[in-house]
Amino acid sequence: MKLFTKPKSDEEKLIEGCIAGKREMQRLLYDLYAKKMMMVCLRYAPTTFEAEDIMQDAFVKVFANIANFKRDCPLEFWIRRIMVNTALKHLRGKQLLTVSHEAEEVGNLSAEDYSLSGYSMDELLGMIQSLAPRYRMVFNLYAIEGYNHKEIGEMLGISEGTSKSQYSRARAILQSMLTRQENNYQEHVISS
Repeated sequence: MKLFTKPKSDEEKLIEGCIAGKREMQRLLYDLYAKKMMMVCLRYAPTTFEAEDIMQDAFVKVFANIANFKRDCPLEFWIRRIMVNTALKHLRGKQLLTVSHEAEEVGNLSAEDYSLSGYSMDELLGMIQSLAPRYRMVFNLYAIEGYNHKEIGEMLGISEGTSKSQYSRARAILQSMLTRQENNYQEHVISS
């Protein structure tokens, strides 16, 4: 009696090809994820040039460690985690990630406090990139990557309370930027 085996998925074939060191499979994996991962790196890096460096370093790690990928999560999630960790390590090395351990009092803002519609992705990314590195890191890790404050504290070597405080401060700064931009737009429309 012949047993039927489940056919391998395209992702599984891609992973196996990368493990085998097949350049065309590595290129395919890179092409498949590069755009999304560049957006991840841009959220952490202060410049496009540094984001490109981070992404390149991270993809080297992806290819060097893909044999260790346990397949207990989606491949994209695993690659994203490498991108984030590489960005954090890169920024620590450049001493761009300096963290204040002082608590800062900022009122809580809800998502309803401001609307993001009407802003391009580039405008929003620019606002996030203009945050101080410590605020940008916490904001990205919490709001975009989905880590909780305890995990962020462990990753950055800060307390959970400091992570919460810096996230609140980042949101307040972004709220201020959005309000300023909206006011400038309204003044321009009125004066036209």
